Amino acid sequence: MFNLPQLEYDYDALEPYIDAKTMEIHHSKHHQTYVNNLNAAMESIKELDIEFYKKISKIAKKDELAAAEYLVSHLENVPEKVRTAVRNNAGGHLNHSLFWKVLKPAEDDNALSANLLKKISADQGDLVEIKETFNAMALANFGSGWTWLVFDKKNDKFEIVNGPNQDSPLGAGLIPVFGIDVWEHAYYLKYQNRRAEYVDAFWEVLNFKQAEKLFDERLNS
Repeated sequence: MFNLPQLEYDYDALEPYIDAKTMEIHHSKHHQTYVNNLNAAMESIKELDIEFYKKISKIAKKDELAAAEYLVSHLENVPEKVRTAVRNNAGGHLNHSLFWKVLKPAEDDNALSANLLKKISADQGDLVEIKETFNAMALANFGSGWTWLVFDKKNDKFEIVNGPNQDSPLGAGLIPVFGIDVWEHAYYLKYQNRRAEYVDAFWEVLNFKQAEKLFDERLNS
């Protein structure tokens, strides 16, 4: 039901900021494992609740990431036996699928539009302040998890938040603009315990334009 998305660039395309070996392992091993485990969980759901399984299958036929999002947004409907597995692995699939899309080789002309930056700045300050807050949150994110710039549609507010493990902001009703994976497997080969250097390097390969495009699509869907 779920598949590993192909990258739109080569594993070495983010050098020297994120090394090719890390990208290869992160994408083809770690993300693939989340996909495999999510598919296994779906087989269990098929046995435990065939109607819920059919519902997810129907969504997945149109948009598999929408199916994963439905799962993390309706965990209370997932059979308890596999609820944790679905939370972890559907979240991991969603988080990584977005992460790959908002990374890109460094290039010019990659700024957020003035319109979106103005909206974010109303809540988080200018781009320098956004980076400072985001980096501080990423460094303070204890253990394994993600740091996100999100939009809380209910409160009409942009926020920078931390999430543990593979929890997806979509499961909390938040719309991600972009996020950074701060699990050690995302940076340890190149940066070892120097998470701060990895977080700084992230901004060099963050595709602002793609992040904004994906955000606008989700906001208006």
